[in-house]
Amino acid sequence: AKVVAAWGTVDVLVSNAGIQIVNPVENYAYSDWKKMLAIHLDGAFLTSKAVLPHMYAQGSGSVIFMGSVHSKEASPLKSAYVTAKHGLLGLSRVIAKEGGKKGVRTNVICPGFVRTPLVDKQIPEQAKELGISEDEVISRVMLGGTVDSEFTTVDDIAQVALFFAGFPTNALTGQSLVASHGWFME
Repeated sequence: AKVVAAWGTVDVLVSNAGIQIVNPVENYAYSDWKKMLAIHLDGAFLTSKAVLPHMYAQGSGSVIFMGSVHSKEASPLKSAYVTAKHGLLGLSRVIAKEGGKKGVRTNVICPGFVRTPLVDKQIPEQAKELGISEDEVISRVMLGGTVDSEFTTVDDIAQVALFFAGFPTNALTGQSLVASHGWFME
């Protein structure tokens, strides 16, 4: 995609593929672990590898990874997801160091719980694993730590992506921004 900013047009990669599989570590299938890392980390690596030569050749670009509050914080039952989302921070920082002199910035958006099919699928799974009702998963696990008991919205995350994509200098590269209604604060 391209973003038009006051200072010109910039190519943007938003790497936003993801799935969720929840299980305690001792019950987590290795094949599920590999699948989670492949989708979250390999996907970000491969899409970046594909666009970076083009961005470097033109001397500009913005790479944005879709992390999670789980890029910063752990939760039970999400070992592979948390590991992968932490890994995106490292990959972003490496690309920032390598791409800075070539005009390419990279950052990570770390949303809280966004009511998507991915989150909806987790509600009954977590209820079963935690032995609580689905309403309790929503009110206690997903929204209990927020300041207003609200889900983060797709529009909230789109606004953060536009901010990162349109930022005109390397003053904002290798960074992450949490948008979680206060579920996680730095």
